[in-house]
Amino acid sequence: MSELISGLVMRSTGSWYEVRTDDGGIVSCRLRGQFRTKGIKTTNPVVVGDRVRFLVEKDGCGYITTLEPRRNFIDRKSTNLSKISHIIAANIDQAFLVVTLRDPRTSLGFIDRFLVAAEGFRIHTHLIFNKIDIYSEEEKEEIAALEAIYEKIGYPTLRTSTVTGEGMAELKALMAGKVSLFSGHSGVGKSAIINHIDPTLNLKVGKISDVHSKGTHTTTFASMFAVGDGFLIDTPGVKEFGLIRYRPEEIRDYFPEIRKYNNRCRFSDCSHTHEPGCAVLQALEDGEIAPHRYENYLNILNDSDMNLAEWQLR
Repeated sequence: MSELISGLVMRSTGSWYEVRTDDGGIVSCRLRGQFRTKGIKTTNPVVVGDRVRFLVEKDGCGYITTLEPRRNFIDRKSTNLSKISHIIAANIDQAFLVVTLRDPRTSLGFIDRFLVAAEGFRIHTHLIFNKIDIYSEEEKEEIAALEAIYEKIGYPTLRTSTVTGEGMAELKALMAGKVSLFSGHSGVGKSAIINHIDPTLNLKVGKISDVHSKGTHTTTFASMFAVGDGFLIDTPGVKEFGLIRYRPEEIRDYFPEIRKYNNRCRFSDCSHTHEPGCAVLQALEDGEIAPHRYENYLNILNDSDMNLAEWQLR
């Protein structure tokens, strides 16, 4: 009988997985048939970043038999109406959310939903304001205002441009020795940033649609690359970021500026939406919480699958 080999999933195409062995070799693997019957309730049972064990058959292909426990992962709804999650990647040290003000514009709702998903597993996230070379002075002032809001609540920010090179050295230094996930809308420049960090990767870079100023998908499947002494995970562009796994009372813990007031309200189970003596509503009125962040908190709470009304009536 073949010996079980341990490895790291570097790429997933749905049915095939490229697994890097501990000696640096790459083996194309599939799942054993029975692997799919273990009650996994996601669209993808094995994902980039997973540690797995597999057997190598006579044809040289590997068959994954074991998924090792995950330290963390980040996921989203597989579709807007779905009750099933799609895991983006696993065992992540940090995330970089690439944001642009135009061509395409990243919505603040998308940013805050991604941050909630990352907070759920305590994945430290940086906001990367990319394409800084194309913005007007007025747009740069808008970026400065957003930087102040997010840095105040604990999210580091960085301005980058692959045209001028601004911020690229700092970004590469942040990645040293860590597993870093890059995410964002299609067209925000993830692939261009990654190519700038390591030109040998030569990832395909898409163009922006002239009709809707939206990005075109160039990354179809998540892939992990060894970069220096760390790893980089490139993910497909995401149009929307639906949350699926959180109860409404958890959401308040995943907004840092709201979490700090959780024990200051009159009621210990305060939803921070309407209750008298709510410290969060007072902080909002006092300008201590950004209005758009509170609005996105309410929007997430009001997702249909979170049973907000039941919580508020307790």
